[in-house]
Amino acid sequence: MKKNSFVEGTIIATTAIVLVKILGMLYVIPFYAIVGSDGGALYSYAYNIYLIFLGISSAGLPNAISKIISEYNTLGLEEAKNRAYRLAKKIISIVSIAAFLLLFVFAEEIGRFIIGDLDGTNTYRDVAFVIRSVAPAVLVVPFLSVTKGYLQGHKYVSPSSISQLIEQIVRILVILLGSFLVLKVFDGSLSLAIGIAVGGAFFGGLAAYIYLRFVLNKHRDELKTDVSKRDDVTNKEIIKKIVMYAIPFIIINIVTNIYNFTDQILVLRTIENMEYSAQDVEFIASAISTWSPKICMIINAMAMGMTVSLIPTIVSAHTKRDRKEVNLKVNKSISMVAYISIPLVLGLAVLATPVWRVFYNANPYGGMILRLAVFSALMANVYMIITTICQSLNKFKLVYAVSITGFVLNAVLDVPLMYLARALGFEAFLGSIIASIIGYSSSIIIGLVSLHRTEKVSYKITRDILVKTLIPSVLMVGILVIVNTFLPFDVTSMSGALLTIVINVVIGVPIYLGLSYKLGILDDVFGRKVIKEIIKKLTLGKLVIKD
Repeated sequence: MKKNSFVEGTIIATTAIVLVKILGMLYVIPFYAIVGSDGGALYSYAYNIYLIFLGISSAGLPNAISKIISEYNTLGLEEAKNRAYRLAKKIISIVSIAAFLLLFVFAEEIGRFIIGDLDGTNTYRDVAFVIRSVAPAVLVVPFLSVTKGYLQGHKYVSPSSISQLIEQIVRILVILLGSFLVLKVFDGSLSLAIGIAVGGAFFGGLAAYIYLRFVLNKHRDELKTDVSKRDDVTNKEIIKKIVMYAIPFIIINIVTNIYNFTDQILVLRTIENMEYSAQDVEFIASAISTWSPKICMIINAMAMGMTVSLIPTIVSAHTKRDRKEVNLKVNKSISMVAYISIPLVLGLAVLATPVWRVFYNANPYGGMILRLAVFSALMANVYMIITTICQSLNKFKLVYAVSITGFVLNAVLDVPLMYLARALGFEAFLGSIIASIIGYSSSIIIGLVSLHRTEKVSYKITRDILVKTLIPSVLMVGILVIVNTFLPFDVTSMSGALLTIVINVVIGVPIYLGLSYKLGILDDVFGRKVIKEIIKKLTLGKLVIKD
């Protein structure tokens, strides 16, 4: 296996995650066509709860193990790093069983809490059934996550990236085949179809874990898994370090998932007393919490890919007390996220209605929700990077402050902003998305200010790149808006929506990339060497950029 540098690792991880997210985006088109909006709402109820419990049982451990492995590798503690991996698996087995039992035993109570008194198509018993169907996944996926963290800590990014693809492909096959066979072949119930669909998480996780175990066994010598001489590090010290490193990651993951779950519950409770029908209420709540985030996955992919390489790189620099390297990586990570995310967000905002039509259906609320949700996804991206940096620098109190402040603001502002939006003549549910944007923004500001004060991080590089990035972004959006005013297509039809998207992409992408290259932004963000290598590979060696 080949170790990967920060930028190379980021590109590999991001490419894999982009592929995973594209698959995650595309499968919802046939899935939504099979199960409809009622099935989509039922799926979102179970999956959002599953993500919260998955966050409790495993979210912190892969990143914590990655951090510990990187730290022990830097210090030459080969046996201790392997013992840390074994201890992490023991811890995860206890937590996973507890999470599974909570989900399975209290499924009906959770279902009642979610549905409340809403008199819609789905009942609390339906919700309880699909929650129990997804519960077995928390017995498998956490072990997969810890193994990924072990490999990432060694800076082996490729196996983890491949396992993500395997997990997603198997999961999607189960979702689509299972729901189709139940509803279209055997004429089964909607709840059974969704139960099998959410159960895809278990089978996907199992397949990916089997693959990673094969990789570990094949490369035992490279990973030095058989070192027998015991390092002078006690199990108590390792467990304490695992818990100390994992808790901030768990809190961040839970807070991120609770953002969606809180919005879902508060939207359900608030707008069901307004002029919306029960079916519209379920659609809006699931669209905000699950289906618009599915489309926004492509925006989140960059930040998720970066955290894989960012953690061991910053931990290594911090362990060596190399403040200059830490400063460089902080600016590099934020700049890369901004450069890639901003045009995606603006492009999706312009194309919100046709994109929603292609993925789901022609719903009057869908495009409206997506148009604003993409900005929440952008803030979530930066929030993810900032909190990852803070954790890598052992700033755990700052992580708590950043995460909790953002979540509390979101929860407190949700209902008031929904009523304010309604009073101002807008759709009430838009207030919920604005509350999320405010919550993430406050977390970002607190994190950036604190890093500047305590670590002397200067954001001059990021500021300069951000200003330069806005030039091609604004120009691209301006041209697309003008073009779209003259397009004769009906974006509520599938063909019209697809043609509109294709034309916008064909015009928008060259404008953004061309101007970026001319302004030198690509060199500033990725480095001349990386750009030359990418262009060489894309053109099969026919075009070589000279210095």
